[in-house]
Amino acid sequence: MARLKPLHEPLYLTAVFRQVGEAYLTPRNTELKYSREENPTVLNLENKLAKLEGADNALAFNSGIAAIATLYFSFLEAGDEAVLSMEGYGTTIELARLIGRRFGVKIRLAYPRAEDIVEEINERTKLVLIETMTNPTLKVIDVREVAKRCREVETILVVDNTFVTPLLYKPLKDGANFVVHSLTKYIAGHNDVLGGAILWNGEFIHDLWNWRRRLGGIIQPFDAWMIERGMRTLEVRFERQSKNAQAIAEFLSEHPKVKEVHYPGLEDDPYHEIAKKLFERDLYGGVVSFDVGNESNAIVFLRSIKKIFPSPSLGGVESIVTYPVKSAARYINEEQREALGITEGLIRLSVGLEPLDELLEDLDKALEVVK
Repeated sequence: MARLKPLHEPLYLTAVFRQVGEAYLTPRNTELKYSREENPTVLNLENKLAKLEGADNALAFNSGIAAIATLYFSFLEAGDEAVLSMEGYGTTIELARLIGRRFGVKIRLAYPRAEDIVEEINERTKLVLIETMTNPTLKVIDVREVAKRCREVETILVVDNTFVTPLLYKPLKDGANFVVHSLTKYIAGHNDVLGGAILWNGEFIHDLWNWRRRLGGIIQPFDAWMIERGMRTLEVRFERQSKNAQAIAEFLSEHPKVKEVHYPGLEDDPYHEIAKKLFERDLYGGVVSFDVGNESNAIVFLRSIKKIFPSPSLGGVESIVTYPVKSAARYINEEQREALGITEGLIRLSVGLEPLDELLEDLDKALEVVK
């Protein structure tokens, strides 16, 4: 029989591999013997992620926070300092604080502007972690300026590129040492699988791989297969979501019940020019945040929405609406939330693939009942 050549890579649902004496070595010189350490389906996903991000290497994890935790454990030791944006995914910040208290790492939180982050970086800073576009008010950080300062003091720069995706921006080309993704979001894209990734250029870092092995954070083969399948439609999904988000942001900015809209695609948004400078396409992502005035209005809105699903996630084919002060931003203290514009009336909308007119109608009807 001629050798089979499948259209897609097979799924390796196995915990172990045949080992006689020495284990089989992968092209990156890791042992293929036990799927907690290495699996061909996971390797296939990692190779495709690296190509997408313009990276030399990738490691895939069972969640985005598992990827970030592995970076923390790999690079931070007692006495080190780390700088994080004070606006970002709450668990990223909470985990850094826990590690700081438990292991004696000083955590500095900076306002998410390049100049404020740069001011916090000094010769003792071991690691800096920022988001290309912050969660939930969508501030765009000038990664180039932060990377320049990190190079000056030989500090590791990690950029969470989840909201933007490699379709709009590739932080590695502007000096980031590592890029992380929650693959759960746009890259998988269907709200049905969890995953995370670390990507970088240069030599394969076996110590990162070993930390993943020790912590047990590797993604499961079926989940890796699902994410790789989702990647095939990333470009068409993300373009539709971004264009719909632009139209929705423009609609909300004119709506009498909406106090403020956060979306870098709007020309009057304070981060529009930075986004134009960084992003490789005339798109600005599929998330829009807007303020309906107060908590009571926000709850009424969430209860009134019909076609859009209230839930704490983003990036999937279904539109999802979230109340940040009770979800992603709940670990940010009240004073910092106020400074960042994360108000009691803030709503975050992840735009899906539904017809635009249906989304606008649903939003308009829900806003009608807001006082």
